[in-house]
Formats: sequence, C-alpha cells, structure tokens
Amino acid sequence: LLRTYERDMDCFRDNRMLRSLFFGGGTPSLMSLSLFEQLMQAIQKRYVFAPDIEISLEVNPDAVDKKKLTAFRKLGVNRLSIGVQALNERDLNFLGRTHTLKRAIECVEEAQTVFDNINMDLIYARPHQTLKDWEQELQKALQFSLSHYSLYQLTIEENTVFAKRGQAAASQTQARRLYQLTDAIMNKARRPAYEVSNYAQRGFECRHNMGYWLGYDYIGIGPSAHGRLGLFATSNARTVGAWISNKPMVEKLTVGQRDLEKLLMGLRLRQHPFPAQKLNSKSIQKALQKKWIVETKKGILPTQAGILMLNQLILLLSE
Repeated sequence: LLRTYERDMDCFRDNRMLRSLFFGGGTPSLMSLSLFEQLMQAIQKRYVFAPDIEISLEVNPDAVDKKKLTAFRKLGVNRLSIGVQALNERDLNFLGRTHTLKRAIECVEEAQTVFDNINMDLIYARPHQTLKDWEQELQKALQFSLSHYSLYQLTIEENTVFAKRGQAAASQTQARRLYQLTDAIMNKARRPAYEVSNYAQRGFECRHNMGYWLGYDYIGIGPSAHGRLGLFATSNARTVGAWISNKPMVEKLTVGQRDLEKLLMGLRLRQHPFPAQKLNSKSIQKALQKKWIVETKKGILPTQAGILMLNQLILLLSE
C-alpha cells in the first residue's frame, strides 16, 4: 500500500507548500500506526509543510482508543473529526453505525484530553425527527463545547439500503425548519455557519475544506481520491485493487467547466463573498430580487433563503 501511495505522490510533486492534509474517507483511523508513520514520512519527504499546517484525521468512535489517539497526535495530527452521527441509540441503529452512544461520548471525552481542535459529525432530518428532538440532541452536542461541528441533513438516494427499505428522509418543509433551527442554535452558541453544513468558532474553520470551497488546487492520493491542479482534474480508481493496478487518471477541463465547479463550491460559503465579475449581471439582479443573495464590496453572499434554494440559485447564476 505504501508504495502505491508514494506512486501517487510522485505523480503530483511540485514546489508548492502544503497548507493542509486530510486523512479521510472510509475509516483511516483503522490503519496501523506503523503505516501511518511511514505515510507521514513519505509525504514530508516529497512536500514542504507550512509552519502552521493543519493535519486532520477522520475517526469513528469504535475504531480508536485514547492510546491510539495520543499516538496519532504525536505523529503530527492536530485536528480530529469524529463521526458520531447521532446522539441516541435508536438513530445510531437506524443509520447503521457500529458504535454505541456510550462509546461515542467516551471517544469525544478521550479526544478532548489529547486534541484542542475537534469536529463532531452529526446527521439530522432523520425520519420522524421532530424539532424538539433535534434541539435536545444539538444542545447535548454543544455541551462538549467543541471548536467545530459538521451538521448534515440526511438525504436518501436511489438504490441505497435506506431506499430499498422504503425509508424516507424528512419532508422539504420539515428539513427547512430543522435547518433554520440549527442556524439559530449554532449562532447563539457562537459557532455560526461558515458553509452550508459546517459551523465553527471563529478561527477554527476547516482550512482543508475551505480550500475546496474557495477553488484552490488540491492533490488527491489513494483509492477514490480526486484532485484539481489548475485545469487538470485527477481521479483514482474506486477499489483498492484497481487503484493499485492503475495510475491516477488525468482529464483537462475547459475554463468554463472549472469556473462552474468554483461556482458550485463557492456559493456554499456563508462568510466569503463569491466574486461576481464572471457572472451574468441580469442573473445577479434576479437573485437579488428573490432575496437569495446580498451584494458586498468583494462579491455576493447567499442569504439563508438562498441557501435553502441553493440548487435553484446555482442554476440561475450559471446562466
């Protein structure tokens, strides 16, 4: 595995400084500490690290213990993202999580003795979830006083396990109410939204994900990984076996395709205005009339109403 990771890195080596690393997708905390250490050494050998580099690791509560968390911290990880997903047993079971509520709480408490910068993932708009249910659960999450919370609305896609069971997510009306409640609670807790689904104390926004949303270049290493380098889009095979057998694929995008990607990502941000120079002024005026955006000196920002109509807003502004 290490040799294949190194192969991918060698495809995309240059002199730019790395500002962030993100070990995510699947459960990277399951990898052995020896492999993680070798991987970190391989990355440091090939790239220059910014002095304040952010190194994030995604973990599931049942895939780590305090000893392993401490070891990851010593190996350079300085930001942890914990996939809690729900704070009650019923919905943990519904979501197919293998950890218990007790273990989730223990994991967060253990992590707090090791890391200063911690994110908790939660999924809401679950079937039959009431506003009161979600408010109580979110307040429970906020009792940990973490620096960052990723709060995702449940969507059920075709051919998924949920869809085959006949499960449905919350109605659009209920999902809208839940989103508005989430915004209100998180603002009061001084962890405002800086992106559609991400809330943080000022200064603790995820630097790595901000790179995606602001349209920066990024390198994707490992199975299923994607990258963007200028107009070049890179992608790796999805399965481990196919990834080992095949080098990363590279496709050159048009300027229009990359601009559209940047629009799709940039309009998700709540505090960083999107440059409006390349957008149709008539479309901007229509969005302003609908109160989906506001104008600032640096560009446009989606309002809460615009976020709730984000797909329609993107279609309007991409005309």
